[in-house]
Amino acid sequence: MKESKMTSRERVLTALNHREPDRVPIDFSGHRSSGIAAIAYPKLREFLGLPPRPIRVYDVIQQLAVVDEDVLVRFGVDTIELGRGFALDDKSWIPWTLPDGTRCFVPSWTQPERDNGRWVIRSKTGRVLGHMPDGALYFEQTYFPFAERDDLQAVSAALDESMWTAVASPPGPIDSQSLSEGAKRLRKKTDRAIIGLFGGNLFEIGQFLYRNDQFMMLLAGEPQHAHRFLDKLVEVHLANLEQFLEAVGEYIDIILFGDDLGMQTGPMMSPRMYREFFKPRHKLLWNRAKQLADVKVMLHCCGGVRELIPDLIEAGLDAINPVQISCSGMDAGQLKAEFGSRLTFWGGGCDTRDVLPNCTPQEIADNVKEQVRILSPGGGFVFQQVHNILANIGAANIVAMFDAVNVPS
Repeated sequence: MKESKMTSRERVLTALNHREPDRVPIDFSGHRSSGIAAIAYPKLREFLGLPPRPIRVYDVIQQLAVVDEDVLVRFGVDTIELGRGFALDDKSWIPWTLPDGTRCFVPSWTQPERDNGRWVIRSKTGRVLGHMPDGALYFEQTYFPFAERDDLQAVSAALDESMWTAVASPPGPIDSQSLSEGAKRLRKKTDRAIIGLFGGNLFEIGQFLYRNDQFMMLLAGEPQHAHRFLDKLVEVHLANLEQFLEAVGEYIDIILFGDDLGMQTGPMMSPRMYREFFKPRHKLLWNRAKQLADVKVMLHCCGGVRELIPDLIEAGLDAINPVQISCSGMDAGQLKAEFGSRLTFWGGGCDTRDVLPNCTPQEIADNVKEQVRILSPGGGFVFQQVHNILANIGAANIVAMFDAVNVPS
């Protein structure tokens, strides 16, 4: 039985508590894997008949746009990212140009530079961390701090020399007072569920620092060294988690961790390896978050991870995203039947690889209705397309997707 009319926050929390809300809650741009490419965003606004707005690219690596309030209202979006309470004054942005020639603004601390037919991102020491060659649409990592030799006493410093961690937020230590004040302001002015992006990646940080192949070899060939590295990393994450939730814990509803553990064909590691290296550390981080604040724990985890889900649940996970339904083992009906009473599926609402770019608006609407029919009964479902809406997606297809979410089949 569905609950009566709710606020957005109530709607999301009801779904997370495995009860059916008044309608399916919708996430769009509530975090860095539910957004829209900046190239596609102005076309969407034009299609909706909304006035032009400055394009603000808050995630330069993935080229994601800040989605304005009028679009969030148009699609009935129930979520908002904590970062909306910060860095939105004019001084925080500098002009830039997207790969298709569209003028935009990017965060002032990212400072992309031209370098011989490419854009580059540098660390605060001047090292090139990543590049976007002409013709590409995203930045890719080019430097791996531990690729040649690691230093387990300098894990924290190495994060400043890795593309994904160096440009995610302004350089320097967290200003806890400003963080708390911004979170409080946001809480007062919105009834949307607020998502606090923490990260706390374990497997992925190993990939960012050592490089994918070398970190996998470290796990398999030098397990004791891998454990020592992960212990140091957890120390860093725990200290940051304490500081983060002390500042914003009372103002957020969901804390988002990240660790892509899957591929198209299944997990990147065996369940045994997950249990040895990552499950105890995930459990430590996620349970500590719940001790520090009244929050639900969500993990952004791409790929086919069906075999790991029981262990993720045992480690304390409340919700998984983006539910990549095109991957092996990720059939929505089977996932819902097996895990739906214990895990919220935050995603899986529309496949962005095959359906959203290639189908007609009517076919997209039909697909969305079917996914909602499968995943929404009994709660435990927040609608989101599978990862970000990419640059080549037409506006009519985007509108068809969102407009179909709460239309009866």
